[in-house]
Amino acid sequence: MKNFYHKYKAQPQKVDGIRFDSKKESQYYGQLKLLKKAGELDFFLRQVPFELPGGIKYRLDFMEFYKDGTIKYVDIKGFMTPVSKMKIKQVEDLYPIKIEVK
Repeated sequence: MKNFYHKYKAQPQKVDGIRFDSKKESQYYGQLKLLKKAGELDFFLRQVPFELPGGIKYRLDFMEFYKDGTIKYVDIKGFMTPVSKMKIKQVEDLYPIKIEVK
C-alpha cells in the first residue's frame, strides 16, 4: 500500500484484502468478525450509502445485523468534524435510524 499523508493522521490498513481508512476502522472490522464467529452477529455490511439532498452520498462504515433482530448503524471516527456532524444529522433526520459514532 502506498504511503501518503492523511490530513487527520489516519493510517490506512488492509485486512482480508479490504482497504480501511484507518487502523481504528480495521480493528472494529476484526471485532465484528469475532462477534459473527461467536454467533451473536448474523452479518454486517460495509460502506452503506445514504442519499442526501444535493446529490451527496453519506457512506456509513458498518451496518450490523444481530441474531436478536437488532440493527446497528456504526461510523468509526477518530474525531468529529463539523461536516461529519452535519451529514450524520441529515441522515438521521431523513432516515429512521440512529448512527453510533465510535
